[in-house]
Amino acid sequence: LRNNRLHRVKAGQPAELVRNTEGGNGTTFDLQGRLIVCEGDGRKVTRMGADGKVEILADKYKGGRFARPNDVICHSNGNLYFTDPDKRVAYHLREIPGHEGDNNLWDGAGVYRVKPDGTVDLVANCEYPNGLALSPDERTLYVANTRSTKYVHAIHLDAAGNAVGRRIFADCSEGTEPGIPDGLKVDSQGRVYCTAPGGIWVWNPDGKRVGIIRFPEQSVNFAFGGPDMKTLFCCAHTSVYTLRVKTPG
Repeated sequence: LRNNRLHRVKAGQPAELVRNTEGGNGTTFDLQGRLIVCEGDGRKVTRMGADGKVEILADKYKGGRFARPNDVICHSNGNLYFTDPDKRVAYHLREIPGHEGDNNLWDGAGVYRVKPDGTVDLVANCEYPNGLALSPDERTLYVANTRSTKYVHAIHLDAAGNAVGRRIFADCSEGTEPGIPDGLKVDSQGRVYCTAPGGIWVWNPDGKRVGIIRFPEQSVNFAFGGPDMKTLFCCAHTSVYTLRVKTPG
């Protein structure tokens, strides 16, 4: 992230530089297998095809540039959801018009959507949205809120992927160990995983916490992978760790 480099890592092999980025952070693949990257320094979301060509998918909303796109996921209908926390951009550099909806203090921070036709819209405002993930049925969008109130939001979606309600799913403010709500994923049984103080916290779909996965360093982001999706890859401050789990992502 800090060196603005996107790497590909295969087990037992040296890391391979894919390309340089502009603050590349959260990544995902779209339905065609193209790599989607949130490039915070560039204030944009980009897409890289198999030929290596990079194009901008989203960089503005209502005429204003995004603040710092952070994480992104892909819905089975092709919609891309991404978070844009604005509090890492100086006030005079914020460009998206605020004062929308029922929250007249909204400053542009939120969860946005890029539809397959390229349309960009706001799904939900949020204080400091970070990692995000969908439930297995794609009717709940979980969003990690990182700053003053540390919690995981559950945003309820209709069949078209529009927000129809929200609630606090989990409180992550307990504990004094390092860690904040950041990376967030869901396994095939609907359990929610999110970095928090001490490691990766895990909750059942009903919000009951079942445990904490601890690593030698502070967990920052992670993903399920491997041929059976039962390997947890965890990005920490200086290393990438792997852990075998019983339930696939």
